[in-house]
Amino acid sequence: MKVEFNNLFTHFIFTTLHREPLIPEKNRTRIEKYITGIVNNNNSKLYAIYANPEHVHFLVSRSPAISEEQLATTIALSSARFINEHNLAKTNFAWQLTASAFSVSKSDVDRVCKYILNQPNHHKKVTFAEEYQQFIRHYQETLERNKASKA
Repeated sequence: MKVEFNNLFTHFIFTTLHREPLIPEKNRTRIEKYITGIVNNNNSKLYAIYANPEHVHFLVSRSPAISEEQLATTIALSSARFINEHNLAKTNFAWQLTASAFSVSKSDVDRVCKYILNQPNHHKKVTFAEEYQQFIRHYQETLERNKASKA
């Protein structure tokens, strides 16, 4: 059945292989624009993106015709190839083999966009490892609360 209307917001986090700081600031915008193009070419919309040296956050509203895993795989393969072909990383570039995808409610889109665009200031206070553990704890607690409320 064709889905005419959807509300599928996903906050993705991609990490460079071994969490190495491979993305130089001077190439950040070019990489962000390329990822934006991939999202658009997959009938989805990118709301916010920020490429840190060792990880990238981006929020998309994705088409129901493509799963989170399909979109993540397409972005990872294409962007890594682009980065390597144009020598945009400090060395041979690769993403980790896994990414994170967190669902976002429509009411939280603005908050998540601000969070993503505030990455430079955020990482002056919190390391990526600390940030990632906070995400995992938050989403595990939410999952547990949802399970408890259904019991």
